[in-house]
Amino acid sequence: MVTGHPAAPGPLAHSVHVRPPAGLPPEVWPGSPQPLGARVRNGPGDIPGTNFALWAAGAEGVELCLFDDAGNETRCALTELTHEIWHGFVPGVTAGQRYGYRVHGRWDPWTGARWNPAKLLLDPYARAVDGDFAPGTGKRPVPAECYAHARDWPDQDVADTVRDDRDSAPFVPKGVVVDDRDTWADDRRPKTPWADSVIYELHVRGFTRAHPDIPEELRGTYAGLAHPAAVDHLTRLGVTAVELLPVHQFAHEDHLLRRGMSNYWGYNSIGYFAPHAAYSAAGSRGAQVGEFKNMVRALHRAGIEVILDVVYNHTAEAGQLGPTLSLRGIDNSGYYRLGEDPRYYADYTGCGNTLHVVQPQVLRLITDSLRYWVQEMGVDGFRFDLAAALARSMHDVDMLSPFLAVMAQDPVLRRVKLIAEPWDVGNGGYQVGAFPPLWTEWNDRYRDTVRDYWRGAVPDVRDLGYRLSGSSDLYAWGGRRPYASVNFITAHDGFTLRDLVSYHGKHNEANGEENRDGTDDNRSWNCGAEGETEDREVTALRRRQLRNLLTTLLLSTGVPMLVAGDEMGRTQRGNNNAYCQDNDLSWVDWALTRDPAWRSLLDLTARLIRLRRDHPVLRRRAFFSGRPQGPEGLRDLAWFTGTGQEMAESDWYAPSLTLGMYLSGQDIPQRDDRGRPVTDDSFLVLLHAGAEDAVFPLPGAPWAEGYELVLDTTREDQADGPGSLHAPGEGITLPARSVLLLRAVPPTPAPEG
Repeated sequence: MVTGHPAAPGPLAHSVHVRPPAGLPPEVWPGSPQPLGARVRNGPGDIPGTNFALWAAGAEGVELCLFDDAGNETRCALTELTHEIWHGFVPGVTAGQRYGYRVHGRWDPWTGARWNPAKLLLDPYARAVDGDFAPGTGKRPVPAECYAHARDWPDQDVADTVRDDRDSAPFVPKGVVVDDRDTWADDRRPKTPWADSVIYELHVRGFTRAHPDIPEELRGTYAGLAHPAAVDHLTRLGVTAVELLPVHQFAHEDHLLRRGMSNYWGYNSIGYFAPHAAYSAAGSRGAQVGEFKNMVRALHRAGIEVILDVVYNHTAEAGQLGPTLSLRGIDNSGYYRLGEDPRYYADYTGCGNTLHVVQPQVLRLITDSLRYWVQEMGVDGFRFDLAAALARSMHDVDMLSPFLAVMAQDPVLRRVKLIAEPWDVGNGGYQVGAFPPLWTEWNDRYRDTVRDYWRGAVPDVRDLGYRLSGSSDLYAWGGRRPYASVNFITAHDGFTLRDLVSYHGKHNEANGEENRDGTDDNRSWNCGAEGETEDREVTALRRRQLRNLLTTLLLSTGVPMLVAGDEMGRTQRGNNNAYCQDNDLSWVDWALTRDPAWRSLLDLTARLIRLRRDHPVLRRRAFFSGRPQGPEGLRDLAWFTGTGQEMAESDWYAPSLTLGMYLSGQDIPQRDDRGRPVTDDSFLVLLHAGAEDAVFPLPGAPWAEGYELVLDTTREDQADGPGSLHAPGEGITLPARSVLLLRAVPPTPAPEG
């Protein structure tokens, strides 16, 4: 077949004939353009069947392709076209039917047109997906047939312009018709307020894959995460929400498959409505949908919300040299942002393409998907990967963009938890603190400041003060609250907490990229030795640093986020970019829970989370004012230098590794459900990152009549009972690199009369 452009002829692709349909096409009735996707219903005459609807604005024709269990294909044309949506009702087609589309149109890459009916395309609205893009072991290269262009063309500079006419159907997964009429009548959402939330980021497969108390056949699956052994760990820890790394159906990149690896993290979505089938113990012919829902129900019963990490900024189809799996072949210029030269893609994601969210139909795809996961799959919120890419209008990030405007007014989505990763890789993409009041944000300035403080790399404590108290410099505008800041020290992307105190540099050789991948800006400190060591002093210091970091995180104002395994010392052996490591390097090592040396860290984490839960002063819903809240009250927040004196303006600019923070529980601008003032204990938090012990004179009146030691990070094990008492003015020793938490003993009320 001739595939060149008339004005720019090129070499012709070798022609491979498409296999004809296996059977006669079934009868297709007009059906309805709404809703999009494949929906089981009764048609005219109450006859059961499935309505199919696909938006493909520039297409010249659409064929629905049905597949039997042997892989035989039956094609039927969708001839009805309503408002750019091709649709038809097929009687007799019910749940479990596998299907895809072939879309006809021009092949003209120079103008962005990349239609190729030889390629079977996944329905963007498919609710379940069966099969993989690399059949067999799942570790073989993506077959050349999956590319609409001649992938292996000798001249790669023009390869994307040469059409490949070989049939891709045997090599690509199929959508599955799902009949799902769940009402969720038996489910109660936890609806945890933002201020009370503690988020736990985990990978469905990695969290359960090595758990000895989960049956082997359930490990690495949604059913495994729903197992009591997994849920019990979460409830004992006390977290209120799990944030799941991507569970939308995703594909593995060819370059990883060629190295015998896979995309473990899953930030390569291709099906925005389908739970990733490889995480299902029940099978991929629709059973994954019910299994996911049962997981959500189990977590809800335990009081735990489910937040999904979602990737709507790009897809697995990559740039012009990527495979054609779905959107590219349906309407390339309709779904993707194209460059000034429409043969290429605008790439604000670093992944080859960017979804064109300004386009109404793309915006609808995203919001339909979000509502589906909330209303029909039961989830409680979303963390948006590279959210700044979604907020771009034509080019620049725009906080009045169509995406943010739609989210702000949508009656379903504006009520769930929305977390932005507030940056992308394009110009002007760094937007920390800029998202509108509906949103919370991953606060990487918190991460960097706390890391720098505990490795002794801050010139002064100005930034630390902001981060500990809710980052008002970033979020105290437009009605935003302290919980707009999702505080984290580690995330899936980067070192684990243990590796943060064990490695100076990254060690990513196992990724097969000669250690070039992953950030070099780790802000880590190995405490005197690189990697694992038998040196007892180094080991003891590292464990103390872990306690310091966790204590700082969980005593800070804002929403804390932990990463699965950090609470028990999980290591990735210095790999700070384990996106392709589906093995014990990435999986949670549950043997650590039986190791006394690490069990104490788990116990400390649980105790700190209980402290947050029990003390509203540690999870404030309004920013500190630094002023008394009443005529007889104390300031709600006070700061002290290492000499025990209140901070003056000049002290914020002076070099210091010691900081005291007084949190007044008597001056919380908050009322309970019945309108009564909320009061709490007051606390003094003392942070000392110096390498030598220091003496801190405890503040006297009016702050307290004494202090009770609640927590000391120099101790491996923390006592649950009352701690030692200290008098005002007493010089309390701050051991090198430590955090002390003290409860302020309130003044004794004067006797009446």
